[in-house]
Amino acid sequence: MKAEPELTHDGDVTWIRVGGHAQSAVSLDDPELLVFEYVQHLALAVDALFPRPTPLRVTHVGGAGLTLARWVHATRPGSPQIVLEPDVAMTELVRRELPLPRGHRIRVRPVSGEEGVAGLRSASADLVVLDAYAGARVPPGLTTVEWLGEVSRVLVPEGVFLANLGDRPGLRYAARVASGVRAALGPVADGKGARTAYVGLHHTLKGKGFGNVVLVASRRPLPLFEMRRATARLAIPTGVVAPDEVLARSGGAYPFSAELGDVSWSPAPPD
Repeated sequence: MKAEPELTHDGDVTWIRVGGHAQSAVSLDDPELLVFEYVQHLALAVDALFPRPTPLRVTHVGGAGLTLARWVHATRPGSPQIVLEPDVAMTELVRRELPLPRGHRIRVRPVSGEEGVAGLRSASADLVVLDAYAGARVPPGLTTVEWLGEVSRVLVPEGVFLANLGDRPGLRYAARVASGVRAALGPVADGKGARTAYVGLHHTLKGKGFGNVVLVASRRPLPLFEMRRATARLAIPTGVVAPDEVLARSGGAYPFSAELGDVSWSPAPPD
């Protein structure tokens, strides 16, 4: 039986939990207050790649409390955003208890990431964000090279893909997803191919424990200086792994493939 989402309150922050796992932390008074470190990492990547306050066309794969969509609306008013969230009970709870701000252009569609991305127009998004978990793990259909090819189709040529990935020390799962993203985005004019970088807490990037990394990918060069400068302002030690080092760490990692029957959930967090 599927667990129902539950709300708890801590001052201005409302926590959404499902089956004991924290899914979102939302502040209605201050949408720029981002509690989870990985959401801060997603936001700093967006800020480094896209100047405020220019509106962005954003597709979110996974929505929960719509924390990042609210942040995009606050920092880039007028941004048209599509959220693919199959959990109807979650969305109904959020709409009832955590209403969206006036003037928003956030549209939530009750579909999975696979179905939802397949139904989007080509070159319709500047940014695609993957932050979809089921039972604290990323579903296998959302990391295959075939699905990432659909993401590539939806992105404009200069578009950006961000993915929140939980992984064990060594980041072998993230390496395979990064390999799939590079294959899906394909070669670019400078001959270097798509760039992939990681943003994460130092202890995760250094292989000292399970944690989340944000995979940043684009066909255009990544603004590493701006990203690193932003990480230096965070309260918890955070780093950036540059594209060349991501490649060096990959150790010949190859993409997940639905066609080959080689798919995987993300690693389960330790108990």
